[in-house]
Amino acid sequence: MHLEFPLNGELAALPHFLTSLAIGLLIGLERERSPGSRAGLRTFALVALFGTLAAMLSEKATPWLLPSGLVIVGLMTISTYLRAKDKNADPGTTTVAAILVCYGLGAAVWYGYHNLAVMLAIITTILLYFKAELHGITQNLSRRDLISVLQFAVLSFIILPILPDKNFGPYEATNPYQIWLMVVLISGVSLAGYIALRLLGQRHGAILGLFGGLVSSTATTLVYARRSVENQSFTQLAVVVILIANLTVLIRLAIISAVASPAIVPQLLPVLGSGFLLGASVTAYWWHKLSALQEEAPMPEIKNPTEIRTAATFGLIYGIVLFCSAWLSDIAGSGGLYAVAVISGLTDVDAITLSSLRLYELGKLDITQTVMAISLGLLSNIGFKLGLIFFFGHRLLARQCISGMLATAGGIGLALLFLI
Repeated sequence: MHLEFPLNGELAALPHFLTSLAIGLLIGLERERSPGSRAGLRTFALVALFGTLAAMLSEKATPWLLPSGLVIVGLMTISTYLRAKDKNADPGTTTVAAILVCYGLGAAVWYGYHNLAVMLAIITTILLYFKAELHGITQNLSRRDLISVLQFAVLSFIILPILPDKNFGPYEATNPYQIWLMVVLISGVSLAGYIALRLLGQRHGAILGLFGGLVSSTATTLVYARRSVENQSFTQLAVVVILIANLTVLIRLAIISAVASPAIVPQLLPVLGSGFLLGASVTAYWWHKLSALQEEAPMPEIKNPTEIRTAATFGLIYGIVLFCSAWLSDIAGSGGLYAVAVISGLTDVDAITLSSLRLYELGKLDITQTVMAISLGLLSNIGFKLGLIFFFGHRLLARQCISGMLATAGGIGLALLFLI
């Protein structure tokens, strides 16, 4: 976004001021449409230009001119709102903050941060424009949801940096930093799905299966299986939600694998993609049958995915699975690893996936063994969820879900035959 002109001498600074003018006009354009704002196009354009001018003069004369200009702009803007006669009007704190940001962006342009300043100006304008939507998000998120965000920040930016990034123990399979990094990865994916699920509410029907699968496909399956028993007319919707949640696991694992071990994606993606395509074809059939209905999907009661206890438990399970996989693979070959994959996949496919990818990165597993372990964990998890449906759900739900889930498992199995 840096404007280039073949100018010399004192006019060489002109591109800086033109960029600042564009930034001020962009932010001012949004503020101009706000009824409660007492600053618009001209004010923001002048403030941006003043920021660039103050930065230039502070560089040529005294460095105190730049902070002094910021204080002057802030005091003038605040005094304008304090003199307002309408006591019920918007106090204008957002506009004051925007003006100060605009001044800072104008200064940043002079110091050569043209692209960064323009990007921040666009982000500022977006934040100002989507006021109603941002307020809606805060109203839909509960105190518990905000705590979950803070907990994720603790997991990511406090605990993770202090852990040693070294291999310990037998087979050097235990790395505290890598184990907790996987905790952060899973918590982040789960938190994204959890927040999306909370924001959607109960109005978007089967789409809840997508976000339910990101949080926990097993929990989503159990919740909707129980609801099908309570209300048989709810069965058709439950089928679609459960099948979509089951397919979302494949997308989730593809994303996790791409982050944890990008080198294995070309071999793993055909297996996941084959299961997804066959499962999606059956799911599309049931979704088509659901489209004529106007049922409202209930919000599944899924616990906060980023609680410290939950994260620590997953980290412990991941570490145990990682060690057991390395140990059994050493003494019993691939058969020991596959046994761990089947058992671990019954309740949580993430642990065996991440542990297998970690062993692959350490050179303890080859590509075929890694893909096979992940696939067996997936098949075991599908079988476990089918058991939940048959045990807790309505018979009609079980008969309709089995086609989609077996299609997914069949696609994975067919891909494995070509892999082997």
